Amino acid sequence: MNTLRTRNLRLLALAALTLVAALALVACGGGDGLSGSSNEDVPTAEGGEATGSLKISNWPLYIDNKTIKEFQKETGIKTTYTEDVNDNNEFFGKVQAQLSQGESGGRDIIIVTDWMAEKMWKLGYVQKLDHQYLETVFDNMLPSLRNPSFDPEREYSVPWQSGMTGLVVREDLAPDVKSINDLFDPKYKGKVTLLSEMRDTVPLVMAADGVDPTEATTDDWMNAIDKIGKAVQSGQIRRFTGNDFVQDMIKGDVVAAIGWSGDTVQVETDNPNIKYVQPAEGCSLWSDNMLIPVGAPNPPAAYEFMNYVYEPENQAQITEYVNYVSPVQGVKEVLVKKDPDIANNNLIFPSEEFTKNCFNQVSPPGDEAEQKEVEQAFQDVVTG
Repeated sequence: MNTLRTRNLRLLALAALTLVAALALVACGGGDGLSGSSNEDVPTAEGGEATGSLKISNWPLYIDNKTIKEFQKETGIKTTYTEDVNDNNEFFGKVQAQLSQGESGGRDIIIVTDWMAEKMWKLGYVQKLDHQYLETVFDNMLPSLRNPSFDPEREYSVPWQSGMTGLVVREDLAPDVKSINDLFDPKYKGKVTLLSEMRDTVPLVMAADGVDPTEATTDDWMNAIDKIGKAVQSGQIRRFTGNDFVQDMIKGDVVAAIGWSGDTVQVETDNPNIKYVQPAEGCSLWSDNMLIPVGAPNPPAAYEFMNYVYEPENQAQITEYVNYVSPVQGVKEVLVKKDPDIANNNLIFPSEEFTKNCFNQVSPPGDEAEQKEVEQAFQDVVTG
């Protein structure tokens, strides 16, 4: 497990990155000015002998310190690993102009969340995958991740890590918080935070009000956003956050929040009163995914890396560090011997019972313009 100092450094870094991402999101307008063709004529990433160099764009603090070095040593592929995906919309705004011209900025792998992967695919910015070069990936991928609604055949995406969005609670200060609706209880006024990622926050609010997020209409989304907006105006909601909500929770300024499962694993070690609580109405399930963008200079090396991190021993090393849900079969068996506390943690290896009421992360219905209307309404609430 990570040391206390390392955990605190990671949390401070994430807090800073969240602020940068929020400012960038406002600057880029959440992805206005889309251009691109479609996915009808995108190429298939070519395989072959993996040599040369590899460039990866990923989220901060999403891999251990050894894996890249060991991958380079084993394969001879010089690897540049860049932590430049701080927010899905912000990253899209940064690379969209290049991708629309068939260029990747030298990137061979980019890692974004389900809905952004689908968006890039529909715009023709992502290459198809040739499954014959991903035998290890498809031999070892968890069955539950093989056929997601946004990419049913895994035609263009490979899961990097998965997770759950639900409640994070200071159980010594708010022991009765069991539902998302409990966040709107006046007794917790000013001590509640929500996530700035719309697809994490809004569907959970809808589910708590009896709306199935997978069947929700635009009106359902707007009603939930209106509910959130009123809670902001009344002072019920302290603020919108990324990972940095944990800092307020450690201090006791926040007693309950919508948050991500992996962050809770880290902070529980610092304060055992901070717990992930599966909402009574269920959680949101999501994955961040590896994609090979159009114009990637070295697809064979990308395939090699994807296969490498799908070897259970290699993936176990990543899982020990990031504490999110591994997409790879056999990792739990490795960690039972190596680190039983992680292997038996329901937030890292959730049981079917634990996630029985959960749903896959969803986007608003409709076309790009209709979704943009909902996104803007939520952004107006977030920015005040």
